[in-house]
Amino acid sequence: MTATNTPSDQRIRAVIYTRISQDRTGAGLGVDRQREDCEALAERNGWNVVETYSDNDVSAYSGKARKDYQRMLADLDNGTATIVVTWHTDRLHRSPTELEKYIDLCERRGVSTHTVQAGKIDLATPSGRMTARILGAVARQESEHKGDRVARARRQKAKAGLWSGGIRPFGWGMLTGETKKKTVKGTGEEIDVPVLDMNKLVPEEAAALDAGTDQILSGGSIRGLVRWFADKGLTSTTGKPIDHQAARDLLLRPRNAGIAVYRGEEIGKGKWEAAIDEPRFRAVVAILNNPSRVTTLGPTPKWFGSLIYECGYPRCTKTVKCTRTGGGNHPSYRCQDQHGGGRKAKTLDRYIKDLIIERLSRDDAGELLAPAADGVDVAGLQAESERIRRRLTDMAGMFGAGQIDMAQFTEGSDTARAQLEGITAQLGRAAVKDPLVGLVGVPDVRKVWDSLPLDRRRAVLRSLLRVTLRPPRPGRMPDGGYFDYQAIETEWKRGPGAPEC
Repeated sequence: MTATNTPSDQRIRAVIYTRISQDRTGAGLGVDRQREDCEALAERNGWNVVETYSDNDVSAYSGKARKDYQRMLADLDNGTATIVVTWHTDRLHRSPTELEKYIDLCERRGVSTHTVQAGKIDLATPSGRMTARILGAVARQESEHKGDRVARARRQKAKAGLWSGGIRPFGWGMLTGETKKKTVKGTGEEIDVPVLDMNKLVPEEAAALDAGTDQILSGGSIRGLVRWFADKGLTSTTGKPIDHQAARDLLLRPRNAGIAVYRGEEIGKGKWEAAIDEPRFRAVVAILNNPSRVTTLGPTPKWFGSLIYECGYPRCTKTVKCTRTGGGNHPSYRCQDQHGGGRKAKTLDRYIKDLIIERLSRDDAGELLAPAADGVDVAGLQAESERIRRRLTDMAGMFGAGQIDMAQFTEGSDTARAQLEGITAQLGRAAVKDPLVGLVGVPDVRKVWDSLPLDRRRAVLRSLLRVTLRPPRPGRMPDGGYFDYQAIETEWKRGPGAPEC
């Protein structure tokens, strides 16, 4: 009686494993072909295939989890089968560590491996294990060689300033009016998709990057920028809301200034249009990476002077916070150390706001603007930063070639990076935007003020005026009310004079 006529419950039990690293179409045709060949091998040998395991579009070299491979190992350990059929040994492993675990399991459970391309691999014998290890080493070398080729190609693209693929970066990808064919993953269906020019700016998104940069340079916050993105209806290029981390990451991308990056290192200018000039980009980086900058996401300030107005009680150095009393109907500013009573928040904020608007509406308001940074040679600093970055690249090459040792490389690179930090700080000083810009010299200061987000108004307050809340007088004031305006002490931080209080 031939093997094909043997009842299935009496034949040797086998399992099939198939895998393909990259399925570009998503149709699974590669693993289907492997399965057909493996089934034919099992049929010729009269084995009963009890299970087929398949990992489609998963690399054995990447280290990513292969769910069906792990399921197969668990089943083999439980005695499901004594034969594994695969198209080639490199479908099973490209990692020596993984191979050794597989050999150990096969020895313990008496499992043999048969391949369509390489024949039987008897892991129960020293020669079989040697063969498996040699084939595994060859497969790993092929993977590493392929990885090197891909890495070199990506670096070459990055050095040429070309887009290397992936998710469309916010700000770039203008429609060209052309389309190309794309195969839908999972169905194999071909559809027409628009062709994007990744070197051209998307106007609305580029304007958002420019506005976001201005907000930070003018004293605004990432939280305020997140709200601004939401108000404008702007999302990421994948359609997700732009949260705090995403907004920060957007502003810190060298791509914004047309700078190419490879593996986290700047390597020169890209071929795409820049959304932000380099000095402003460097300034934003310096501000957002400043260690003294508050980055904790505590409660968002909802009142104009919260944590800015100062308590004027003797020997107190705290600022005041706005709290609600009387069932939440009477928001008041109170010292964090609870000195004295509260000051009506709406009345105090309106008073300080009117002072600022009145001062900014004067003919001499231009004298309040901070002077531009003198002696900052932006072009020279940019050229110097490029020379330092090239020096870093050269040192890395010399270290790789063995021309300098680790101590020399570390000392040289530390010095170069310290110089870069200094240049970035100077470029930042040249590009930081005075929060008063946009308020001085306009026909209607109050109208512009009312259109500003709260964090921008608070930046103006911090920059322009010091407010100290002295102990108020008790009882009714001469104006008939109970708010003691004379206990509000103001000191202008800029300009030759102050409005009459």
